[in-house]
Amino acid sequence: MGTSASGSLIRNTLWMLGGFGFRLGVQFATFVVVARVLKPEAFGVFSGCLAVVSVLVPFATWGTGNILIKHTARTPALFSAYWGAALLTALLSGLVLIAGAVGIGFLLFSPQLALTVMAPIAVADLLGTRCADLASQAFQAQQKLSGTSVIWSAVSVLRLAGAVALGLLPLEKTAALWSFFYMLSGLGSGLFGVFWVRALWGSSPWSLKPLRGQWREGFYFAISLSAQGAYNDIDKTLLLRFGTGDTAGAYAACYRLVDAGFTPIKALLASTYPRFFQEGAKGLGAALQFSRKLVPWSCGYGLVAWLGLAVCAPLFPFILGKDYAMTPSMIPWLAPLLLIRTVHFLAADALTGSGYQGHRSAAQVGVAALNLALNLWWIPRYGWLGAAWSSLVSDGALAVGLWVLAGFLRKRHG
Repeated sequence: MGTSASGSLIRNTLWMLGGFGFRLGVQFATFVVVARVLKPEAFGVFSGCLAVVSVLVPFATWGTGNILIKHTARTPALFSAYWGAALLTALLSGLVLIAGAVGIGFLLFSPQLALTVMAPIAVADLLGTRCADLASQAFQAQQKLSGTSVIWSAVSVLRLAGAVALGLLPLEKTAALWSFFYMLSGLGSGLFGVFWVRALWGSSPWSLKPLRGQWREGFYFAISLSAQGAYNDIDKTLLLRFGTGDTAGAYAACYRLVDAGFTPIKALLASTYPRFFQEGAKGLGAALQFSRKLVPWSCGYGLVAWLGLAVCAPLFPFILGKDYAMTPSMIPWLAPLLLIRTVHFLAADALTGSGYQGHRSAAQVGVAALNLALNLWWIPRYGWLGAAWSSLVSDGALAVGLWVLAGFLRKRHG
């Protein structure tokens, strides 16, 4: 890695780390406010509905943000065409998927829950926040990670404002009310991101023509992220379905804490993502070599974060409230995910950058199916502990499988 490239990587990582650090603080404040105001049962209802929507989220952009990064990283002049195509895809797909999410809510839960909780979450995450994500990927494609950081921070700040409004307004604190404020924050962040990109780089043609011949690759990106959402979140929906709202809420709270601990790794992955496409253009071997350079630092952090979260577990009921007394017993089972996910993301991004997104997606879909089967088997028998076991087994299988797959493909194709 040259001096200039190293300096750029360090600078972008620091921008992302600073942004993620700010975002982490704001998200944690939002999480604490919402968890304390809603109590575990309502928080569990919201989390269960959110988990269903998260599986649909990647199809709202159909992987076009990743395609935008790929082509812009290699040929910057293509940015405008791919940005316009990505934004049009998000608007068209988002509207269709919102209707689909509400329909799923009718089937899984009840008409009231589908309309008052699922619908506003769907509008927020399948339309508003997706446009904000595309805007952040536009900055990422230009390797201007300061803009990416600002947009993600804006999403978090608006969400915190909604949480404060939830706590202060003299209204009954329900999952439906929080879903409404969640929707407003999502739409606000989407408008902010889109207009900022337009102000910096001008308007782009709204046409799907640049994506001709690339819908299959876009599908691979979308199904990959959807599978990721499934094996990360479907256990919360099933806990709500087979268990109680209190248990689902406490478990979802623990998962949020694990996600918070993963923040520095997310910063590193976001800053290196365009670089994987550049290295991948030389072949999988070059991408894997770049990935291995990141292993000592990222895995070292993952191990420290795992131990730190487990040690701090007894403190969380004091922070979240006495209604979350179950969290200290849950955290030690979920904390190892911090290390396991670090391992599999490094192999996954090497595959993506080298043109093997289809192979990555197939592995993730297989793990999502494994996770669903294990959850259906273990949650009715062991409750939240079965959900935790399924996460550990699934993520562990993915980590091993992706590195084995990468090694096999390198030997086969060079």
